[in-house]
Amino acid sequence: MAKGGINKVILVGNLGNDPETRYLPSGGAVTNISLATSESWRDKETGQTQERTEWHRVVFFNKLAEIAGEYLRKGGKVYVEGALRTRKWQDQNGQDRWSTEIVASDMLLLGGGRSGEGGDFRSGMDEYDRMPERSRDVDRDAGQRRAPAAAPQKREDTSSQRALEGAGADSFDDDIPF
Repeated sequence: MAKGGINKVILVGNLGNDPETRYLPSGGAVTNISLATSESWRDKETGQTQERTEWHRVVFFNKLAEIAGEYLRKGGKVYVEGALRTRKWQDQNGQDRWSTEIVASDMLLLGGGRSGEGGDFRSGMDEYDRMPERSRDVDRDAGQRRAPAAAPQKREDTSSQRALEGAGADSFDDDIPF
């Protein structure tokens, strides 16, 4: 087990609104989304299906923020991986407030995007960790600017992905990989 513990969040859900992207004075992009996850179960007493929805605040930084701002849309399904962070900020009245959110390090578009296909996008948490603390605390009243998003970078296909995309049984290697 990790020396200091593990802080890892994995969510699959639907966006409750379009992403909000803004740029820090340093030029780094920040995108926020609200992600809904739902669970359902059958009530033992009534036999009726029950459902509970949780809402999660997710923040993307830098390149991943630009990609999220460009490709995510309200209602879209997305896989997000990241870590929980709680930060302190001051509201307009000078009152201290705390927000807990997921700082995303990985994202996978599910159910199709603008071009009709999902995509797998990655950004290291180390980019976030290298940012000065001041750059992490986003000014909530800052105006929004949009810059052209860079083309998304997809991961290389793995053999299991190629197999799912229609490769026949003859294309599998009989050697066990371990």
